[in-house]
Amino acid sequence: MLEVSVPADTVRDAEETAARRYASTVRLPGFRPGKAPAAVVRKRFGQAIRQQALEALVQEAYQEAVEREHLTLASQPHVHDVKFEDGKPLTFELHLEVRPDVALPRLSGFRVKRTARPVTDTQVRDQLEAMREQRATWSPITDKPAPGDMVTVMLSTADETGALADGKEYRLVLGSGQAIPGIEELIMEAKPGDTVERPVRWPDDFPDETQRGKTKPVRVTLNDVKRRVLPPLDDAFAREIGDFDSVAALTQTVREDLDRHAVREADAEVRQRLLDELASANLFDVPPSWVTQLVSAYGEAYQLPEADRPRFETEFRAMAERQVRRDLIIETIARRETLTATEADLDERIADAAKERKATPSALYASLQKAGRLKEMERGITEEKVFKWLLANNTVEES
Repeated sequence: MLEVSVPADTVRDAEETAARRYASTVRLPGFRPGKAPAAVVRKRFGQAIRQQALEALVQEAYQEAVEREHLTLASQPHVHDVKFEDGKPLTFELHLEVRPDVALPRLSGFRVKRTARPVTDTQVRDQLEAMREQRATWSPITDKPAPGDMVTVMLSTADETGALADGKEYRLVLGSGQAIPGIEELIMEAKPGDTVERPVRWPDDFPDETQRGKTKPVRVTLNDVKRRVLPPLDDAFAREIGDFDSVAALTQTVREDLDRHAVREADAEVRQRLLDELASANLFDVPPSWVTQLVSAYGEAYQLPEADRPRFETEFRAMAERQVRRDLIIETIARRETLTATEADLDERIADAAKERKATPSALYASLQKAGRLKEMERGITEEKVFKWLLANNTVEES
C-alpha cells in the first residue's frame, strides 16, 4: 500500500484545467459555444469539473508513484480512502499488488529420479480389448440379463400414495450406474417378456435428498435384452482397424504407442520433480490475484454451477498457486537464459506440423492464428527449451 498526497496548488491547477476544458465545449443559453465565463461554467458544472479533476489527479499521481518506486504491477491497483476537500491537498491510499522478484539463485545441482515403466503384456492386451469393445455389436438374447447387457424396460414406481404410476420406457446398460442398484437387481430377475414387481429401497446417497432411504414398490417389464459381442482378434480385425496386414502388426503398433506414452509420462514426471525442487530451493511469493484468476478460469472451463464455486475454489487454490509458481519459474529462466521461442522456432514447428497434416505452412499458420493458438505453441516451444536447459544442468537418475 502507498499513501499518496497531492499538494493543494496542484489540485487547484487541475480544477482550473478541467474548468477550461468544460468551458471550451459546453453550450449555455445566451453564450456562444466555448464563450461562457469560467465562473458561470463552474457554478453550473462544479461537481462534474471536480470529478474530472479528481480522476486526472489520481491517474497522474498513481503513475508517478509507480515510476518513482520502480514497481512492476501484477494487477490493476485500487484506490481507497480518498480525501478531496476544497483548498486542501488530495490524499488517498493506493493498494498495489506487485509482481514478485523471482531471483532463482539456484538452478543447478539437483538430482531427480526418472521412473521407467516398461509396457507389460497385460497393458497391450487391455488396449486391444478396448479396441474390440469399441467395435462390438449388440445381439438379442433370451436369457436373464447380466451386468454389461443392454436392456429395454417399462419401469413404474409408486407415487406418494403408494399407487404405481404409468410406466415409462428406458434403455439401460446394466452396471453402468444409469439405474439404482435395487432396480438393476429387479431387472436381472426377469427374462424378456416377464414382468416383476417388489419393493425397492432408494440409496442413502441418492441425488434427490427427499428420496434417500425410501422404500417403494417398483414394477419392471423387460422388453428385450442385448448382449455385447466382441469381434474376434484376428487379421481381419487388424485390417478393419487400419493399415495392418496382421494382428501381429497391430499388436506391435499398440505396444510401440504405449511405449511412447510411457516415455512421455516419465518425462513429464521428471519435469515436475525438477520444478518442485526449484520451487523449494527458490522461495518467492506469487500474486494472489493471478491465483484467483486461474481458479476462476478453471471454474468457467468446467462450467461449474455457482453453488459449487466456493468449494471448488477452496480445493483447487493450492493447485492453482503451484501452477502460477511453475509458470513464473519457466518464464524467468527463459528470459535469463535467452530461451524464449523465436519467430524462426515457430516457423519451423509450423512447417513440421504442416508436413504431417499434408497442408501448407501458410494455411496452418492462418488456421492457428484464427483459433488463437499461436501463443500456446510459442509457450510450448519455450517450455521445451527451458526443460532441455534444466536437464543439461541437473542430474536425472533412472530408477
